[in-house]
Amino acid sequence: LHTTEHGLLEVNPPALVNDSALFGTGQLPKFGGDLFKTEDGLWLIPTAEVPLTNIVAGQIIEAAYLPRRYTAMTWCFRSEAGAAGKDTRGMIRQHQFTKVEQIVISHPDDSWEYHEGLLANAVDMWNALGLHFEVVNICTGDMGTIAARKYDLEAWLPGVGEYKEVVSCSNCTDYQANRLRMRYRTADGNAAVHTLNSTAVATSRALVAIMEQNQLPDGRVRVPDALQPYMGGQKTLEKCNW
Repeated sequence: LHTTEHGLLEVNPPALVNDSALFGTGQLPKFGGDLFKTEDGLWLIPTAEVPLTNIVAGQIIEAAYLPRRYTAMTWCFRSEAGAAGKDTRGMIRQHQFTKVEQIVISHPDDSWEYHEGLLANAVDMWNALGLHFEVVNICTGDMGTIAARKYDLEAWLPGVGEYKEVVSCSNCTDYQANRLRMRYRTADGNAAVHTLNSTAVATSRALVAIMEQNQLPDGRVRVPDALQPYMGGQKTLEKCNW
């Protein structure tokens, strides 16, 4: 996914954040048990959503400078990996993985349009890989408290015979903005912006989908056409003799 072609500014954010950054984006206090904390009180990020959304925390933004659209490829750290009943084997859940995240900070009137745009970016990328997937509009009871609307993109994994979530795309409206005091200026005062986030690709889960959906009868794996230029023109992954 060429994120800059979609109007997203590439950022290299920190992998360590403080309590307020996690509280503001909704990871604390509810998900504290799923995170890694250092001895000096900082936290390893579970997703680039945390530092990217905090870029304008506590700021009043002129409406003319909205939307702010950011993207980053970072390591993500989650202690939930290996928990009972949560994909204890394989690459679906890991303590450390790489993910490309998309963030939009927008005027409230525009957030629903940007929500559809973030999903479209992810769909374009997964279509370019030639992979089979479905988009699920998550019901309110399964979304938790942060998002007002959430889409999941689920890829088909033949190895388990199930669709597995590979992209999560949420419009949080003003939930995070109110926690982080992120506002824009209006003629009548200041009002909360809306925040949105979406995975573009989590590389480990994408690799599982690529390998399982493209495995050939002899055990080799066909490299998707879109990735072959990045593989020196290699068209298949060969079996190793380890």
